[in-house]
Amino acid sequence: MFIHVDAVKEFYAKMTVIHLKKKDVVKSSVKGIGIEFDHERSATILGMPGRTGICEYIKEVWEESKYTKPLDIKRRIANNETLTTAVRVKSSEMKPFQRFIHFLVMKNVILRFGKRDTSSFMDLTYMDHLMARRLVNLPRVIMRHMSYVISMKDHELPYGDWLTMVFEAFGVPLVIKKEEEPKKYDFFEDTFLTMCKLTRENGVWWIGSGENRRRDDEVEAPCDSDFLVDGYD
Repeated sequence: MFIHVDAVKEFYAKMTVIHLKKKDVVKSSVKGIGIEFDHERSATILGMPGRTGICEYIKEVWEESKYTKPLDIKRRIANNETLTTAVRVKSSEMKPFQRFIHFLVMKNVILRFGKRDTSSFMDLTYMDHLMARRLVNLPRVIMRHMSYVISMKDHELPYGDWLTMVFEAFGVPLVIKKEEEPKKYDFFEDTFLTMCKLTRENGVWWIGSGENRRRDDEVEAPCDSDFLVDGYD
């Protein structure tokens, strides 16, 4: 999907966020068209669940919550039960499947740019949620990260491809251009995916096989006060 860079820049430049107890509301405008959505409206636009799921947002202070136990997460992802402090994990310490999940988090959940060989506290938190098959409220996480981005100076502007879907939903006039070719490092080779113990069927790669693909063991966690971190209460 093409990223409309100028529209993305205008959207973030005019963006404000209203933090309410049960939801956040994003307001902006692009080319004179008003845009306003909460996590449920954005979920509808993006075609993903948005009414429930984990949505904690933790930056430098890695707090412990119902699911977030920093040292335990660090030990699991670093594959070292003897660790005594909860610090960042290098990709070289991860197994292939963990590196795969780390890539998915960086590209789809908490988008960040620059170094990819070290995981942030947020990366580790959502890696653990995904590997434990806990339900994540991705639309609300996206909105919280967008709110953080506009509070920082000179931060890269994330979710440009998803914002194209938002612009289209609100009728923003967009100039259609040729899509950029995906970069080589955005792909995984079949050999690596096999190392991750993924299975391929009819051209689709799956995590697990047969009964292991079932999703009824996911934990549905509502966006309640247990997960409202950093003043989002």
